[in-house]
Amino acid sequence: MAAQQEFRPIILAGGSGTRFWPRSRKARAKQVLALDGERTMIQRTVDRLAALSSADDVWVITNDLLSREICGQLEMVPQSQVVCEPTARNTAPAAGLAAFLIEKHNPDAILGMFPADHVIANEPAFTAVLRRAILLASSGENMVVLGIRPTRAETGYGYIETGEVMPSGETRVRRFTEKPNQERAEAFVAAGNYHWNSGIFIWSARTLANAMREHLPETAPLLETIAAAHGTPQFEQVFAELYPKCENISVDYAILEPRSAKGEHQSNLYCLEADFGWNDLGSWAALYEHQMEQREGVDGHENVSETAGLLAVDAHRNYAYSPKKFVALVGVHDLVVVETDDAILVTTRHHSQDVGKVVKELAAKGKTELI
Repeated sequence: MAAQQEFRPIILAGGSGTRFWPRSRKARAKQVLALDGERTMIQRTVDRLAALSSADDVWVITNDLLSREICGQLEMVPQSQVVCEPTARNTAPAAGLAAFLIEKHNPDAILGMFPADHVIANEPAFTAVLRRAILLASSGENMVVLGIRPTRAETGYGYIETGEVMPSGETRVRRFTEKPNQERAEAFVAAGNYHWNSGIFIWSARTLANAMREHLPETAPLLETIAAAHGTPQFEQVFAELYPKCENISVDYAILEPRSAKGEHQSNLYCLEADFGWNDLGSWAALYEHQMEQREGVDGHENVSETAGLLAVDAHRNYAYSPKKFVALVGVHDLVVVETDDAILVTTRHHSQDVGKVVKELAAKGKTELI
């Protein structure tokens, strides 16, 4: 890849470990678990980027609870490039900090912002669309988002409304919409020009840094000061003092929505449709559905299991995790059963999005050893 198209993956790996409780905990969030195979989610994220970058090019933004585990899992990534937020401030400060860190050395470097915990089934297709995105992002002050063509009226994802189709196939972005209600989601899918927001963004370090200066004028100077201290003995102190003062806001709200409000012909926002088997595995139900598609651990009654053994008697469409124990399911349907050394979760697939409420209740009751 040409020097002006140096590619730097930025992996956002914070998170509090709530949606996959009890397997996930604050110090063992989803991205460091092997939910989909033998490699953990963050290892697979780095693995699939190897065709475009080396491990030396990767930066990870995480927190102190996860950093040791991540460094152990990503031994080839320089430890100085695993940056630990002193407090959570959402994706805009995390992405912005990466932009300012890299802008110091190469403002023309192309940054790819990647969640650490997504599944990509077709990695060659993923690489191909990323190559297109990198080329587009290097052709000016362009911002590129990968959009997923919706297969259902999903209310748990943000949506991208697209407009003009460009000669090379990308579309201009008209607006971003956060998680809609069911009625709006159905209208979006019926319209045909809406995509799910994958949370994968590509832009140059300069483009993102300038966007931060424009749209977050109070936060940007703080991040620039932190970036200037990186690599010095004062870094940890400066980071701890200034980062909590940054605005707590997502990239979508801080940068992309204000840009799209300028109009599709002035915003330099583009969407590339990505058809590579994307799943953000946002709940136990989503993991069940993904493994059903992959036919992993599925029996003849659509039960998905990772157990020491499973017996299902008049039991259908359940998910069971208990790798050390035999599990018998009798007369139950659409359940999620997850067993760890210190906890058991029993819920329905329909209510699996509410598992985070368990963590909140445990915190309120002072059961910190379980979270």
